[in-house]
Amino acid sequence: MPPSPHLQTLGELKSSGYQPRSLKDEMRDNLIRAIRAKETVFKGIWGFDQTVIPDLERAILSRHHVLLLGLRGQAKTRLARMLTQLLDEWVPFIAGTELQDDPMAPISRQGHDLLKAHGDHTPIQWLHRDDRYVEKLATPDVSIADLIGDLDPIKAANEKLSFSDERVIHYGLIPRAHRSIFVINELPDLQPRIQVALFNILQEGDIQIRGFKKRLDLDIHFVFTANPEDYTNRGSIITPLKDRIDSQILTHYPEDPAISKRITLQESRIDALVADMIIVPEIVHDVLEQIAFEARESEYVDDKSGVSARLTISAYENLVSAVERRILMNGEPAGTARINDFWAVVPAITGKVELVYEGEQEGPYQVALHFMHQAIRKLFLQHFPNPEKLSKGREKDPYGTILAWFSSGNELNLLHTDTEDDFKSKLHRVAGLADLVHQQGISGDQELAYMELVLHGLSEFQHIGKDLIGNDMYFKDDLAGALLDLGDEDDDLD
Repeated sequence: MPPSPHLQTLGELKSSGYQPRSLKDEMRDNLIRAIRAKETVFKGIWGFDQTVIPDLERAILSRHHVLLLGLRGQAKTRLARMLTQLLDEWVPFIAGTELQDDPMAPISRQGHDLLKAHGDHTPIQWLHRDDRYVEKLATPDVSIADLIGDLDPIKAANEKLSFSDERVIHYGLIPRAHRSIFVINELPDLQPRIQVALFNILQEGDIQIRGFKKRLDLDIHFVFTANPEDYTNRGSIITPLKDRIDSQILTHYPEDPAISKRITLQESRIDALVADMIIVPEIVHDVLEQIAFEARESEYVDDKSGVSARLTISAYENLVSAVERRILMNGEPAGTARINDFWAVVPAITGKVELVYEGEQEGPYQVALHFMHQAIRKLFLQHFPNPEKLSKGREKDPYGTILAWFSSGNELNLLHTDTEDDFKSKLHRVAGLADLVHQQGISGDQELAYMELVLHGLSEFQHIGKDLIGNDMYFKDDLAGALLDLGDEDDDLD
């Protein structure tokens, strides 16, 4: 049973039966309790249940420092921040100590001096677990003074201290993170000479500051994050440092679109009022998530850089905003997302993929459209027959009525400003389109989305033509249109 955070002196703390415990033992004990109680420690982390989370829990049980290695947007920092849930809610420290000394196990001279001066009357304070987390982004300008510390000449002058007196030391981030989780993000960006300074801290707990070699029994759980070394030319993790990091855990992107959808919905920043007004059909969201999967497999994208989960999160937010803008323009109370709205997600794609030479030649905009085409094609084939694999003459063409409607010279113009009623009316004008969707058992809120998917799918297989003009989509039979144009020219000649 942890002591009460209302205790105010060392004597009261001793009477409570408090015993000091190392940070790693604390995390280990709390994890054991959580596993036995079937509690979820890493809430909101999806897709890692059989991979990353078991590895991380084993590392904690082993009292290991951890390196989370993976491409961008794989929840590495979020995992690190959630480790605070394995800390005791409150821990005592000697009031006034800059290293947050444990009252029963002080490590600093300041802590020892206070105990010697006040004994059991030494005042104590309490530190919440949220304050026991320190995070530093590694950049090339990070210095040893930032991380470890330096001498403070102003302090020496004000207190008339000799530079041989250890009280002139100004401790850096790491010593001040005593009894805390310390995270260094993007570790390869840390200069090699700075990485060397971490050796003794990780292994022996020594720190060296301007000629002072102090043996501080620092109690820190280190977590490092990094992209794979071959991704960046900015630097790498030096081998001796890697050797001192006990567990290296590989993260990954969601392997299932359903998991990806859950992450997107959880992380997207949509106002509650807007969410109540706008429906995003499942199939439309499926197409959006598939865009990221297509991008990760694309030859246009540098596979060493990855495609962050932030792509689909931003794309989903833009998709919802496109619907919100339309209903505001049309004065409608609510609206539904359409595949035709996907022009609005292009800005969320172009800035989040690192293109190789071939992709740069195509251009970011065309590459984004290519991902959309591939995603639509895949989702279309998951729900409808492949129009290229129908046995000619042996079975009824399910698309025959639709194609005949277009071949008769009819066109369908889907404008991004169409009201909900106009959009529905236009789709239902296409002969056979609603019947095909109904034959698949689809109705209700999903009906229009699947009808639209059929049109986009047929255009991907070049059974009908599709033109994107501005933000509007035009479907027609190109051959029928050409014949009509030819007929008009003949009439002009007559």
